[in-house]
Amino acid sequence: MSTVREIQNEEHKLEMTPMIDVTFLLLVFFLCTLQFKTLEGRLSAYLPEDVGQNASPAEAIEKIEVSIVVVAAGEPAVGGSPRAEYAGREVGYRVGPRACANLDQVRERLRQLFAADRERRVTIRAGTGTVYADVVGVLDAAVAAGFTDIAFR
Repeated sequence: MSTVREIQNEEHKLEMTPMIDVTFLLLVFFLCTLQFKTLEGRLSAYLPEDVGQNASPAEAIEKIEVSIVVVAAGEPAVGGSPRAEYAGREVGYRVGPRACANLDQVRERLRQLFAADRERRVTIRAGTGTVYADVVGVLDAAVAAGFTDIAFR
C-alpha cells in the first residue's frame, strides 16, 4: 500500500505545452480553410424604376462605313524618298453603299451625311494592300466633315 500512498501524495501538474500546440494547430487549420464571401454583384441598389438602363429601348446609332480598297497595287517608285510612293496605284473608296472615285468625293459625301445626322459615327475599314496614307486621307476627310466618333476596322 505504500505505492498507493506515494501516488496520492505526489503532486500532479498539467503540462500546458501540448495544449498550446494543439490550440495553435487548430487556429492555423481554421485560418487556412476560411472562405470569404464576395459581395460583388449582390449588393442591392435602390434605384428608381422609371429611369435608368431599361427605361426605354435604346435607339441604334447608324454607322457610316468607309471602305478603302486597292484596285491596282502599282509598282514602288524608284528614288531616295523616305515615303513609299507607288506608280500606277489605284485606290477605290466606298462610303456606305455608294462608291467614290477619289478623296474629294469621299469628303463631299461625308459632309452630306454629317449635315443629315450629326450623331452618326464613322468606321474606316482598310482593305488588303492599303497604306497608312490612304487611311489618313479618309481620316482627315471625316474630321474635316465634322465627325468626332471615328473607329477603325
